[in-house]
Amino acid sequence: MATQDRKKAAALKYELSYDAPIVTAAGVGYLADKIIEEAEKNSVPVVQNKELANLLMNVDVGSNIPEELYNAVAEVIAYIMDIDRLADRR
Repeated sequence: MATQDRKKAAALKYELSYDAPIVTAAGVGYLADKIIEEAEKNSVPVVQNKELANLLMNVDVGSNIPEELYNAVAEVIAYIMDIDRLADRR
């Protein structure tokens, strides 16, 4: 199986004091499964976006995301914030 066909996952962390979101984990195949498993175990939202995952695989873990990914990541953060707001209403 080619690497481009395997599952990929990246974890991001963002706080208002940060200049940009930080890639905290990234992996392919088994490692991607473990990243997703840990997120779900810790009630961290998981958003499926293959294109963004592919792009985030090029960012070093511990590094800020590059400016060209700001809009795509901002959309993911906004989506998660909306989900959190809806959950709070229940």
